[in-house]
Amino acid sequence: MAPLPLFRKKFIIYTSNIMKPLGIIIIIIGLALTLFTAFTFFTKEKVVDLGPVEVSRDKPHSISWSPIVGVVLIGVGGLVLWSANKK
Repeated sequence: MAPLPLFRKKFIIYTSNIMKPLGIIIIIIGLALTLFTAFTFFTKEKVVDLGPVEVSRDKPHSISWSPIVGVVLIGVGGLVLWSANKK
């Protein structure tokens, strides 16, 4: 097997140093998305505006996702981590 050119060796080492932390971060995000499958936040909504008198209420908004999204991210992070350790 022919030796790799110098720039190719540096590229492999550089991407390996980036891929390991990236894989770990993706796995952690996947775990969080698997454990927490919904997110709720509130916005202010103006109900009545009569001159100086103003009535508002908090309106809830929910965002939810399937835990399968987290499992897929855990798998992707594992593949990234495995490919970084392979080289």
